[in-house]
Amino acid sequence: MHFSHLLLSFCSVASTMAAITPRQIPSKAKCLLDAGLGEAVLIRGDAQYAEREASYWSNSAKLTPAAILRPRNTKEVALAVKALAAARQPFAVRSGGHTNWAGSNNIAGGITIDLGLFNTTTYNAATETADIGPGSRWRDVYSELIKHKRAVAGGREGNVGVAGLLLGGGNTFFTARRGFACDNVVAYEVVLADGRIVTASKTSYPDLFVALKGGSNNFGIVTKFTMTAIPSDKVWGGMAFLPKDIAPRAVDAVVSFTNNVANDPDSNLVAMFTHMPDFRDIVVATLYANMAGVEKPAAYNQWLALPEIMNTVKNTTIAEMAFEYNIPANLHDIWFTLSLKNDARILNKAAELHVKLVEDLKAFIPEQTFTTQCLFQPLPTVFAKNSVAAGGNVMGVERQTSNGVLFLATAMVQTAAQEKKAYPLVKAWVDEVKKFAATIDGGLQEWTYLNYADKSQNPLKSYGPENIRRMKSVAAKYDPQGVFQKLVPGGFKISNL
Repeated sequence: MHFSHLLLSFCSVASTMAAITPRQIPSKAKCLLDAGLGEAVLIRGDAQYAEREASYWSNSAKLTPAAILRPRNTKEVALAVKALAAARQPFAVRSGGHTNWAGSNNIAGGITIDLGLFNTTTYNAATETADIGPGSRWRDVYSELIKHKRAVAGGREGNVGVAGLLLGGGNTFFTARRGFACDNVVAYEVVLADGRIVTASKTSYPDLFVALKGGSNNFGIVTKFTMTAIPSDKVWGGMAFLPKDIAPRAVDAVVSFTNNVANDPDSNLVAMFTHMPDFRDIVVATLYANMAGVEKPAAYNQWLALPEIMNTVKNTTIAEMAFEYNIPANLHDIWFTLSLKNDARILNKAAELHVKLVEDLKAFIPEQTFTTQCLFQPLPTVFAKNSVAAGGNVMGVERQTSNGVLFLATAMVQTAAQEKKAYPLVKAWVDEVKKFAATIDGGLQEWTYLNYADKSQNPLKSYGPENIRRMKSVAAKYDPQGVFQKLVPGGFKISNL
């Protein structure tokens, strides 16, 4: 035999040995191998591991778990929860991966259960419902449902994941008619802490059913959401950009729109005072969306009278809008939120303080590569009335007595160092708004929207004593060992109340 043949034979054997040599699975993931889940485990060095970490929307949330588990079905999720609980191994649960702050849906050095393979949407014409996987993104949900001229009351930003939005309540294009996103869920398939798989609905596990409507990740892992389907064909909507000098008139338009939501529940508004790198300045950006497909309805008269820089408003579909309206990804993100009285004085104060924030950021980001948002959304009392009519949730929004505005303060920057410098500035801005609002009768509303909250905020506490008691009771009943309190550190925990 020639030497070259020997070398080829040796290389072939070596290649085969390399192929069957087991990867060095971290000890923290050994319990998953013992449970027969080895094929679903990703470790550092695996291409898919890197892909899944990169797929998080915010760089702030990209950590380095010891391993990522990608279960393929609900049974594998159940096996994983039982194995991790028995091993007392900390873990995180990730659906779409859109929450911005570190540790919310990922875990450094632990196990991240990645539900990305649970990404199907199925429309059921007989029941007028849709079964939706937790790892789906809303743009994909709408793309499937529009084939049937249907939608659901889901996210307005196409890149957002299903489970995080629904378990945190979810403000939607349909809230003025149908309540929050969670109010439109008719059943949850849930893996409990002991590995049981149950379906929670109005008639089956009804206490768990209500607790999941805003209670976040405190009770189990949802592997399927069944939602009411909504007829939806053409809508009228898109983005409009206006010059910053109309800011006071824009605030007046926000206040007026909010007070009149009940008169046109099909029309939506998101108003942003925003610094964008493309403009290198502050502009007023608005999202209009009439879900009945009415062009330029009267609800927008005050807005449409304002001068525009440009707009993308057109007759479209909810699926197309979800693809167009996407917050930039792969940045370091800071989010804070407040619920404010619908009062022009408070909103103008927030907008003025936003101008100061932008100037402060320019001092150490001179190239102006950052994005900020001083974002206002209507939070009228009709939203909560719809929630109550739909059966209720645990968010306690119905306790507000006057029309409000949901305020979101954000900064999106390029580097971790910039994030570290920007964070106290954004927090100081929000604290000043909070302080000013408190000087006006009813100016500061109690409810804090979980899906917009910073990790230093306490949205669950804002739900009120009765809902806190209810959530604690449900957690104690279905998770007596505190698996989702002690082993799943991410998110907002009722055990911290």
